[in-house]
Amino acid sequence: MNNFTKTLLTACGVAVASSVITVGAFKASDSGLSRQADTDLSDNGRTDANGRFLTVAQSAALETDFTAAAESTINGVVSIKSYVTLRQRSTRQSTPFDDPFFEFFFGTPRRQQQQPQQQEQQPKEQPMGLGSGVIISADGHIVTNNHVIEGAERLEVTLNDNRTYDATVIGTDPTTDLALIKIEADSLHVIPMGSSDNLLVGEWVLAVGNPFGFTSTVTAGIVSAKARSISDSRQGRMTIESYIQTDAAVNPGNSGGALVNLKGELIGINTAIYSQTGNYAGYSFAIPTSIVVKVMTDLKKYGTVQRAVLGITFRELTPEIIKEKGFKNINDGIVVEEVSEGGAAMTAGVRPNDVIVAINGTAIHNKAQFMEQLSRLSPGDKASLTIVRDGSTRNFDVTLLNNQGSTRIVKAPTVEALGAKFAKVADDKLRALRLRSGVQVSEVTGDGRFKRAGIREGFIISDINNGRVSSPEDVEKIYDAIMKSDDTYDKVMFISGVYPTGKKMYYAVDLAD
Repeated sequence: MNNFTKTLLTACGVAVASSVITVGAFKASDSGLSRQADTDLSDNGRTDANGRFLTVAQSAALETDFTAAAESTINGVVSIKSYVTLRQRSTRQSTPFDDPFFEFFFGTPRRQQQQPQQQEQQPKEQPMGLGSGVIISADGHIVTNNHVIEGAERLEVTLNDNRTYDATVIGTDPTTDLALIKIEADSLHVIPMGSSDNLLVGEWVLAVGNPFGFTSTVTAGIVSAKARSISDSRQGRMTIESYIQTDAAVNPGNSGGALVNLKGELIGINTAIYSQTGNYAGYSFAIPTSIVVKVMTDLKKYGTVQRAVLGITFRELTPEIIKEKGFKNINDGIVVEEVSEGGAAMTAGVRPNDVIVAINGTAIHNKAQFMEQLSRLSPGDKASLTIVRDGSTRNFDVTLLNNQGSTRIVKAPTVEALGAKFAKVADDKLRALRLRSGVQVSEVTGDGRFKRAGIREGFIISDINNGRVSSPEDVEKIYDAIMKSDDTYDKVMFISGVYPTGKKMYYAVDLAD
C-alpha cells in the first residue's frame, strides 16, 4: 500500500468518525432540547437557563383536505341567468347594474344604451346577467344576491346536473343585497346552514359558484376579517353590512354563491370583490349567515323583511370624538347623536352622547357589528343595550319598533296600493288618440294613491317615468322596481297620458310611506 492510499484511507476514516460523532451529538442535543421544551410546555413563553425561548409544536396537523366539503356543496349551488327584452329595457327603473359601484365591485358590464326606435324593432329576449345561488330547501327555495336578479324579466336556474328551471321571485331586500327565489322542483340537495358567529379569523373556507360562466367552481382561502364594512365606497346607499372578508378567489358570476367551512356548512353568501378592474384582486366579501337566515325567513313568511328600528342617528366612536367630547373609560363603540321623538330608544331613556358598547351581551366595537346585531331582531323584540354614560356603564331594556313606529307586521308592497285596475287599450282607440301604446285605468278603487293624485277612471297611461307602457303587467313591473329600489327619496311615479276626450294630463303619484 503506497503512501497516497494510506493517506486517503485515513482521511475517509476521520470523515466517517466525524459524521458519527456529529450525528450523535445532534441527536443528543435535540433530545435534550425536546425534553427541556416538554418540561416548559405548560407555561408559554418560558426560556431555558440561557434565556432562549423554547417552542414546541404540539397541535395536530392542520386539516387542509377540501375534497369532502367541495363534494358536499357543489350540488347545492346553482347558476342563475337573468333576461330582459330590449323593448322593456327602456321602461325599467334604474338598478344597481347602472351604478359604477357595481362595476367596481362585481365586474358587471354595463349594458349599452339603445335608441327607442331600435328597441321597438327588436323585442327579443336578451341575457342581462349571470350569477349564482344556494339551495336552502329541498322544495326549491334559493338564496342569491339582489343585484343578481334586479331588473330581470325572466330568471333561469340551472342545477349542477344541468336541469334547468324558470324561477319566481319570492322577495328581495336591497338593504342587505339578498333575494329569495323559487323553482318548482323537489328532493334538491341542500347545503346545511352553519353559524357565521363561530367562524374564526384564519379559518379555511371555500367559495363555490359560477365565475365567468364556469359552473361548479371551488376556490379556497382563509377568513381575513369579520364584521367588515365597505359602505364608504357605496355612494351613500342605505345598506346593512357586516361582511366576512376572505382571500378566496371570487370573480363575476360568483355573486350569490356559497361560502362554506370545511364541514361543508354554509356560513356566507358571496357578494362583492375588492378590485379596480372588476376581477379578483385579493379580497372578497360574503354576507354572513347570521344576516342571511333572518332575511330569508322573513321573505319566505312575509314577502318583506321585518326590520327593527332603534330610533337613533349615530357615529362610530373614534379617537377624535373621544378627545372632542372628553369621554372617559371607553375606547370604541357607537355614539348616539340624535334620538328620534317617540322612538324605541327615547322611550327606553337613551340620550345623545350615550355610547352603545353591547347589544344583548354581544360587544359592539364598530358600525358593522352594531348593524349586524340589529338586523337579527324584529319589531316587538326586546333588546338589552349596554351604554356608557358619563364614564359609567348602564343597561337599558328597549322594545324595538318598525319604521312606521309600531310593532305590527309590515306587509310587502303590491300594486294594489295604487287603488286602481288596468286594462289594455284597443288598437283603434290608440290610433284615434295618436298613441303607439297605452294602458287604461278601468277603475279607481277606495282611497288609493291614484285617487289621491287626482287620476280618474278612463285615463290612458302612455308613459311612466319616461318609459312606455303597453300592458297592465308593465305598470306592475315598474311599480315593483320602484318599491324595491333602495333610493328612499325617489319613490314616485311620474305618469303622462290622455283622457278619451284627447285631453293630455300629467300626474305625480307619491309611493313613499
